[in-house]
Amino acid sequence: SLPRSSGLLLHITSLPGRYGIGDFGPAAYAFADFLAEAGQRVWQVLPLVPPGYGASPYASPATFALNPYLVSPDKLRDAGLLTDDDLADVPAFPDDHVDFGPVEHYKWDLLRRAHAHFLDGAGLPGYTADDLATFEALHADWLPEYALFAALKEAHGGVAWTDWEPACVRRDPDALAQARKTHADAIRLHTFAQFVADAQWQALWSYCRQRSIRLLGDLPIYVAHDSADVWANQDLFLLNDDGQPTVVAGVPPDYFSETGQRWGNPIYRWDRMKRNGYGWWVQRMARAIKLMDLVRLDPFRGFEAFWQSPGDEDTAVNGEWIEGPGSDLFAMFEKQFGAPLPIIAEDLGIITPGVRAIMAEFDFPGMVVLQFGYDEGPNSEHLPHNYRHAHVAYTGTHDNDTIQGWNNNPEVTVAEAEAKRIRDFACAYLGLPGTDHLHWASIRAVLTSVANLAVFPVQDLLGLGSDTRINRPGSLGGINWAWRLEEGVLTEALAEQLHRMTAVTNRLEGMTALKKVGE
Repeated sequence: SLPRSSGLLLHITSLPGRYGIGDFGPAAYAFADFLAEAGQRVWQVLPLVPPGYGASPYASPATFALNPYLVSPDKLRDAGLLTDDDLADVPAFPDDHVDFGPVEHYKWDLLRRAHAHFLDGAGLPGYTADDLATFEALHADWLPEYALFAALKEAHGGVAWTDWEPACVRRDPDALAQARKTHADAIRLHTFAQFVADAQWQALWSYCRQRSIRLLGDLPIYVAHDSADVWANQDLFLLNDDGQPTVVAGVPPDYFSETGQRWGNPIYRWDRMKRNGYGWWVQRMARAIKLMDLVRLDPFRGFEAFWQSPGDEDTAVNGEWIEGPGSDLFAMFEKQFGAPLPIIAEDLGIITPGVRAIMAEFDFPGMVVLQFGYDEGPNSEHLPHNYRHAHVAYTGTHDNDTIQGWNNNPEVTVAEAEAKRIRDFACAYLGLPGTDHLHWASIRAVLTSVANLAVFPVQDLLGLGSDTRINRPGSLGGINWAWRLEEGVLTEALAEQLHRMTAVTNRLEGMTALKKVGE
């Protein structure tokens, strides 16, 4: 089980800085310092992968790769791969959100400059040609296919791989060999971008570990159809002859949606995966634990049973539940990586006894979200008096409104009278005369609970409103995944206040006892 500790949720892209997007640079190190000063032992981030449709890190074109836009220009300069002149003319990016289009253009321009300097022989120890060769050898199981996919997608104007020429779609060996020659320069650039991203992340991770801070990251169960993962492993997914999914993932109709949710992700051929020892999944988990201390599997229910619906339908109405790999997959993980596995189960929603049995068998902690408890009332498992030690307790997640935003409007579809009732219940539960300090009281509630790990978004620590939430599920556009933290708001006084609260709830020592897998 997890040691008693606490931490903050803040995605890398949300960090402040002058380059338009949070990155692995100085602001990340400053945030690690704040965590240490505040007595926090966990930093939770969202998937570190390249963003996909709608800038979502949950619809990535590559589950093994890192987001190249997270590469720090300042750290590239420190490594001898950029000059002051390269960083002299930074565009006037907005400070409060990520404007993804201009950021991507600017970051790739810098990466090309850094790569050109690298080819000319620049690069301090850790960033030399020998270091790149070592990196390529260590990641030969995914890197060449990813770099080729990225180069081909770029050459085809960003269209889905199923719209490429048939020989590349079906991965004809001669066509792929020719593509590697034709797009050699682009392949080298994408490989270089992964090399420097990995080096910077590993350095940041090491810095965090020196301060007794562990990194918690997300691993979505499904991958995007338009991804290097599906293109390179078509035999492991339920696809037709044209490469399109015959069935897709989602959830069935329920109280919240008459048509269910059609996620659109292709379904794994779990039978084939089992026959080869779940090799692709073992490879995926191996990559995850080389990047983070703890891995949150989301949604966990899909490993026990998952909802699939026809790929050619617009809704998830006509679907069925299919048995997942269950314990077999996690037994294979234990065989490969040892026990206990550094996994947290995203077990929100309606969870079956079968899911609970798997979690109990492998001692996987589950999740509770205080904000759900306010909505559901006294019997809710999400209220602290019902928590268990084997819980990771949140005030809210990246998919929730902030506590302050929820306070201003608990649920847009709820009538004002019901909203007032919910707010009044929250205040009564927390012993507050009003909602002025609801965010701090909520943080205290999860900290004082028996849950071994308590996590809260930075937005809740700062008492920020709905305009700062990072995701609104079911919506698209610039409002999602774009929020950035204001420079200077994480003050020494705030760290001291949080440290005191963490100390009196006996959460200071926690993660110092947690070893990295393989240690």
